[in-house]
Amino acid sequence: MGLDRLYIASMTPGAGKLVVTMGLMELLTRRIGKIAFFRPIIDPPGGSRDPHIELIRSRYTPSLSYDDCFAFTADEVKAQDAEGRFGEVISGIIERVKKLEERFDFILFEGLNSYGFLAAFDMSVNIEIAKNIGAPFISVMNGQDLLVSEVEEAVSIANSAVDEAGCLHFALFINRLAPEVHGHLVNAPKPYSGPEDLPVFYLPEVDELDHPTVGEIADHTGASLVIGREEDLSKVVSQCKIAAMTVEHFLDYVEEGDLIIAAGDRSDIILASISSLFSPRYPNIAGILLTGGFVPGPNVMGLFEGRSIPVPIISLESDTYTASRSVDEVPAVIAPGDERKAALVLGIFEENVDTDILIERATLGRPSVMTPAMFQFTLFERARDQHSHIVLPESEDERILRAAELLLRRGIVDITLLGDPARVEADTAALGIDLSAARVVDPAVSAWRDEFAHELASLRGHKGVTLDSAREILLDSTYFATMMVHLGKADGMVSGAAHTTADTIRPALQIIKTRPGYSIVSSVFFMCMDTRVLVYGDCAINPDPTSEQLADIALASAETALLFGIEPRVAMLSYSTGSSGGGKDVEKVRHATDLVRERMPGLAVEGPIQYDAAIDPEVARVKMPGSDVAGMATVFIFPDLNTGNNTYKAVQRATGAIAIGPILQGLKRPVNDLSRGCTVADVINTVAITAIQSRPLRGLLPGHL
Repeated sequence: MGLDRLYIASMTPGAGKLVVTMGLMELLTRRIGKIAFFRPIIDPPGGSRDPHIELIRSRYTPSLSYDDCFAFTADEVKAQDAEGRFGEVISGIIERVKKLEERFDFILFEGLNSYGFLAAFDMSVNIEIAKNIGAPFISVMNGQDLLVSEVEEAVSIANSAVDEAGCLHFALFINRLAPEVHGHLVNAPKPYSGPEDLPVFYLPEVDELDHPTVGEIADHTGASLVIGREEDLSKVVSQCKIAAMTVEHFLDYVEEGDLIIAAGDRSDIILASISSLFSPRYPNIAGILLTGGFVPGPNVMGLFEGRSIPVPIISLESDTYTASRSVDEVPAVIAPGDERKAALVLGIFEENVDTDILIERATLGRPSVMTPAMFQFTLFERARDQHSHIVLPESEDERILRAAELLLRRGIVDITLLGDPARVEADTAALGIDLSAARVVDPAVSAWRDEFAHELASLRGHKGVTLDSAREILLDSTYFATMMVHLGKADGMVSGAAHTTADTIRPALQIIKTRPGYSIVSSVFFMCMDTRVLVYGDCAINPDPTSEQLADIALASAETALLFGIEPRVAMLSYSTGSSGGGKDVEKVRHATDLVRERMPGLAVEGPIQYDAAIDPEVARVKMPGSDVAGMATVFIFPDLNTGNNTYKAVQRATGAIAIGPILQGLKRPVNDLSRGCTVADVINTVAITAIQSRPLRGLLPGHL
C-alpha cells in the first residue's frame, strides 16, 4: 500500500522549496486521481493571498478553494503560542486534514517558510506538524554558499534533525547550488549519495528564478498596462535603470533585460527605448515603467498606431524615486499562468531528480483512472523519455516560438526551427523568450538542399519533378521539413499553424508515404473525459471510407491507442447494433469489422454497434450481452467523416471533454497537423504526441500484417 501524504519544508532560509513542490505535484498528478495541496501555516506578504497556494491551485487543484488550502496564518499561530495554546494549533490542523482525507486520495503538505517571526524555531514547528499528521518529511536546503566539501556534513546534520524528531525522512533536496558545485556533485565518479536509505538530490541555481517579470512588478506595484500585450508581461526583468540622463548618454547604460524607469512625460526616453529594440547595436529591454501618472500624449501615441510594440509599457502614479523603491521590493515568484517560469522549474526538477526512486519509495502504482491532466502529464513524461528531435517549419508564427521555448525548457524534445536565423533571433528577442537551445535552419541556404533535391527528384521524377524544380520546391518549408523527417535528420514534423491540412499532408504522402499494411492516412482525436481517455477516428481526414479503408482506420487507431497506454477495445459504429438492422451503410461497417478480425484475430472489436451500446454498460447488457467490447469500448471508429466530426465536437461541447488532435496515423514516419486556430498548449501537446509516435511502431499489435 502506498503513501497518501508527504510534507515538504525548508531547513534553511531561501531554499526555494517551490521547485520541489511543483516537481512533486507534477509527478503525483500523473499517478493519483484526486490530490490536495495544503499549507498548515501561511505567512503571506502584506496580508495578501499566499502565492504558493494561488499557483498550485490554478495549475493542479482547481477544485480546492483558497480557504481549503491552509489552516492558520502566522499571526494566529503567534497569538496562540504566546498564550501557551500551541496544542490547539496542532489540533486545528489535524481537524482540517481529516476533512481533506474524506475528499482526496493524497495530500501534499508544504510547510512554513524559513523566515519571519518563527525563524528561530520554524523547522521544529514543521517537524512537529508532520509528525502529528503522520506525513513523511521532505527537507529542502539552500546550497548557495556550500562548497563540495561541506555537502556531506550539511546532509548529515539535516538527516539527524529529522530522525531525532521521530519523523521518517523521505528525501532531501539541496537546491540553488553554484554551477561548479552542482556539476561536481552530479558528475563525480562516486558522488556523495547521503545516509543509507535517504535519497539526496542536487538542484542548480538558475538566475532567472531570482528575477520578477514585468507582470509581477505591475501586480505588486499596482501599475497599469498602457501599451503592449498581456503576454509580453511575462518578460523577465534582469535589473532596473532609472533614465535621468539625456538620450545620448542614457543609451550607453542600457543592458539586456532592463526595465527602464522614467517620468511619464519623458517622450524622448520612451521613443529611444522603443527604437533600441529595432537596432542590432543595442540590447533588448524587458519593458518601460512610466512614473508620475503621466502617459504619452496623442502625438507620441500616434507614432505607435498600427504598429506592434514588442515590450510592455506600464504606468504608476508615484514619483520616480518611490516607484523605483517599490520595484526593488517586488519578490521573484511564479505567478499563476506564468508558463515560462513554470516550464523552467519543472525542467530543473525533471533533469536532476530520479523520479523512479521517489515512486518506488512511495510505492505509487499506476492510476486506475485517467484524468485529462494525467494524460497530458503522461504525454510529457513519455516524450521526455523518448527525447526525439522534432522539426517545426513555421518559425514565423509566435505560437510556435513560444511553444518551442516551453518544450525546450522542460527538456521534452530537441527542436529544429525552419526560417531565417536573423528573423528568428529578432522575433525571439522581441518576445523576450530564449530559443538558444533550438537549431535554426534556413532552407534557402542550407547545405542539405542539394541532397534533398536529388532525393526528391528521385522520388517524384515519374511526376515530372526535375532536379531544378526539386530545388525550388524545397524552398517551401513544409517540403523541406518533410524531407528532414524522410531522411532521418528529424524524428517527426508538426505543422499547420499557418498552413492548411492539405499543405501539411500532401508532402508527407508524396515523400514519406504510408506504412506497409495501410492504404490511407487517417486521424484520431484523444477525447479526455473526467476519468478516462477515449480514441475517436477518423474525424478529420477521410470523407467516406470504404470497408477496406475503414478496417485500416480501425487497426491504425487501435495501434495508436496502445502506443499511448490505452487498451484497445474497438467499436465499429453504425446506426444498427449486431444483426438488428441492415442496409448499405450497415453492411459496409459489418464487412470492415470482418476484415479487422481477419487481419488481427486477437484484437477486441465489435461491429456494427451503436454508440450508446458501445459506451454504456447498461445499454450493452440489453443490446449486446456477453460482448467484450460493448459498454467498455475505448476506440470508436465512425463510418464517415460527417458522423465522426460532428460527434467529437458534440461530445466536446456537451461534456467539457478536452479533444487533443487530430493525430495523423498510417505514415512511415510521424507528421502531425495543427489547426490554424491552435493555441500554444495545442502545439506543445501535438509535439509531445509526435515524439512518442517516433518510436518504432511495428509489432505493437501482434498479428498485424
